[in-house]
This record gives sequence, C-alpha cells and structure tokens, in this order.
Amino acid sequence: MKAAAAKKPKIRVAVIEPDPLRLIGFRALFDSQPEFEIVSVPLDKVATEPDLDLVMLGSHGSQNLFDLMAGLKASRPDLRLLVCGSGADDETILKAVAAGAKGYVDEAATPEEFAMAIRIVNQGSVWAPRRVLSIFIERVTTSPGRIFPAGRVTFTDREKEVLEMLVAGRANKEIGAALGIEERTVKAHVAKLMRKVGVQNRIALSVHAITHSLVTK
Repeated sequence: MKAAAAKKPKIRVAVIEPDPLRLIGFRALFDSQPEFEIVSVPLDKVATEPDLDLVMLGSHGSQNLFDLMAGLKASRPDLRLLVCGSGADDETILKAVAAGAKGYVDEAATPEEFAMAIRIVNQGSVWAPRRVLSIFIERVTTSPGRIFPAGRVTFTDREKEVLEMLVAGRANKEIGAALGIEERTVKAHVAKLMRKVGVQNRIALSVHAITHSLVTK
C-alpha cells in the first residue's frame, strides 16, 4: 500500500488591518493561494495565538505602527512581521525594518509579489524594495562608523560559513541543512554574529559583511 504523501503545512498569517475593504482584499488574495491560511485574531490575542507563522500589519493612517510593532516583538520576539502600506517613503520603510519588521510590501503589489514577500519573510529573510536596500548600503558604505563599531571583528570558521550563506539569502533551515547543524544552532550563530558586529537584524548584518569584505562574494 502506497503511503499517502505528506501535505506541506500551510503558512498561517494573521492580518491586522483596520480598513474592512482592504481586509476583504487580503482574504481574496489568500483564497487564491492555497499554501497560505489567513487567521482571524484580535490584536490583543496575537501574542498567544499558537502556530502563527507571520503577522501582516496594515500601516494606513496608523501613527502608532512602531509602538504596535514594539509591543508585538516584546511579547513574542520570534514573530515575523510584514508591514503593508501605500506610498510609504523610504525613511519610513527603513525605520520599520530597523524596528524589527522582516519586510515591507506596497498594497499596489501584484498577488505574485505579495505571495513571494510572505514566503521570503516566512523563511526568515527580509523583503524590501531594492531602492531602500540601496539607500541602506550607500549609508553604511559612506559612513560606516556611525552605524557599526570601530575596530576589527573576528569570526570562527563556523561563523564565517553561516555569514556567507546568510549574505547569499539562505534561510536558517537551509543553512542548517547545508552545514549539518540544527536550525536553533544556526539562530544562535546569527545572534552571536549580530552582537559582534553591533547590529539588530539580519539585513544590517548582511550589509556590514558585504561593505567590509567579510565574505568572499
């Protein structure tokens, strides 16, 4: 008897969006993507919702977006946050990423772009417009001392391996599989790398590695 193929678990996404029309649009998007499951959770229950993979935050007219993000990250540090808005300026997007968001996607994006953003963020990587990443890299390149601590930072051979794969855009699970180590061990290495460099997120770590020639490519 042939064993039934195991179903790939759905990515469970909570959408925090005050505008009911936009919420309907998100539901339509998820209906067209069977790999995603939208979860209706009140904001004050998000931190305790089991098996939640990602939270999509609508930023429309929300002056308290960063306070909201800070509260969610404080109560559940492992939660992946994807901000969705319209016409946000580059500084706002950079601030959102610096505050802990794993990415920003414009509401004018195509369904395919939305789906890709969710997949990328769910894998632990960062999704943001190329122009924003370019601005970040330019700032670090022209004035690295204002962002990163002075002096040379040394890494172990294992940390170098993890760093090179992280810069290549590999998720923690992929890095662990390639190096033969557990995902939690990869997370520990990444956390230690960030502490050594003096940054708060993976994108800043990647930019530092590239601009300071810490990786071979």
